Amino acid sequence: MFKKNYLLAPGPTPVPPSSLLKMAEPVIHHRTPQYCAIFKEVADKLKGIFLTKNDVYTIASSGTGAMEASMSNFLSAGDEVIVGVAGKWGERFQRIAKAYGLKAHIITEDWGSAIAPEKIEKALKAKPKVKAVYTTLCETSTGVVNDIEGYGKVVEKSDAILVCDTIAGLGADIFKADAWKVDVVVGGSQKGLMLPPGLAFISVSEKAWKLNEEARLPRFYFDLRAYQKSLAGNDTPYTSATTLTAGLLESLKLMETEGLEEIWERHRILSKATQAAAKALGLELFAKKPSRALTAVKTPNGLESSKMLKILRDELGVTFADGQAEMKGKIFRIAHLGYMNEYDLLAGIAAMERVMNHLGFQVPLGSGISAFQKKFIEEKGKRL
Repeated sequence: MFKKNYLLAPGPTPVPPSSLLKMAEPVIHHRTPQYCAIFKEVADKLKGIFLTKNDVYTIASSGTGAMEASMSNFLSAGDEVIVGVAGKWGERFQRIAKAYGLKAHIITEDWGSAIAPEKIEKALKAKPKVKAVYTTLCETSTGVVNDIEGYGKVVEKSDAILVCDTIAGLGADIFKADAWKVDVVVGGSQKGLMLPPGLAFISVSEKAWKLNEEARLPRFYFDLRAYQKSLAGNDTPYTSATTLTAGLLESLKLMETEGLEEIWERHRILSKATQAAAKALGLELFAKKPSRALTAVKTPNGLESSKMLKILRDELGVTFADGQAEMKGKIFRIAHLGYMNEYDLLAGIAAMERVMNHLGFQVPLGSGISAFQKKFIEEKGKRL
């Protein structure tokens, strides 16, 4: 039987046709005026997504490359940092800090919960030598969005810089780099920016650049001083991912046309409708403070999420994401992120209803779809 695939995982996400077509064009050389013009337009438009006056540097790597750069460029061995850990991606910052010989003070929270700004404030007062605070906008492993604005108000009062991993949340959850006093912002291409994996982004405030001057951790490929120098000539210090950059420009044009406020609102409506559908199917939400990028739900007792997700993916063509690390099999995650709309989600929910019944969990067919539609219309108001 003909099968159409629906990618509803929180990264990678679907890519708009115009971006795919642009990436199918013949490759151009990266050290040419033609490519530099594309790169300059991308760099300028990224500032509008980050909501920053600071330059945004583009690195050919996964988002983890920019996470590593956010430590190696601003610290020296033995420096003290605070790391917020309430999921897999906070843990990644913790592991990078360990690899570089940093003294990390870990602020933990149960998976599914957000870290309160008061915890960071308390830690900063107790550890006045801390040079950087590492946080996550959307903790993809749990579906939680953290209070980055609240963190900014706390960290701004100290000598430390605030670093935020926005890889999953950028272009979905509200994020304002400059207004929220975020000094170093890390991003990635394969989620809200509607592109395949392969590009990482990082912006740096004046406060962070001052810390860079005294940093002594080893770095070469991720040395942001080289990226700063090259950006002045609308280029990168090493071979650019030309095809991805060309596709990114198309995605950024689409985002610019829609408008950032409208993008945030679209994700809010989709998240509310997806949550309503999950509840209608008897599922319990996992995140206490849900992100607009994805909905994480608890796997009901007796249901093997891995088996359900395998059937959904391999037989029905719908890809959700399992839980990660300690939550594997205990939750699953439905994305409403980037190039997705209500009809993508309706297809995924309809498939989930069928598979749940197939596996012995009797839910009324159409109940999730109906709840989604009603909530979507309610949140959207009178607009179609």
